[in-house]
Amino acid sequence: MERTTAISSLICGVVLGAAVAVLLAPESGERTRRKLLNQAERGRKTILESGQEMFERGRELYERGREIAEDAAEMFERGKRIAEKTINERI
Repeated sequence: MERTTAISSLICGVVLGAAVAVLLAPESGERTRRKLLNQAERGRKTILESGQEMFERGRELYERGREIAEDAAEMFERGKRIAEKTINERI
């Protein structure tokens, strides 16, 4: 989660910084609005791409976790069979 927060903070900072820079630039209102729209569109695309990357990473982590859980369940069952066999041999 820390990485997600850091990425989100970075993106928000970049977008906010760009918006402030455009607003403080000595240009006409029309040109400033155009720049703001362009910056907003770039920010939207960046956030969308980051969201997709985080979604994919989450999917990968979920799949890996599922594999680990399946392996653990399989090892538990093998251990259980070995323990039952050992107990039955000693009885």
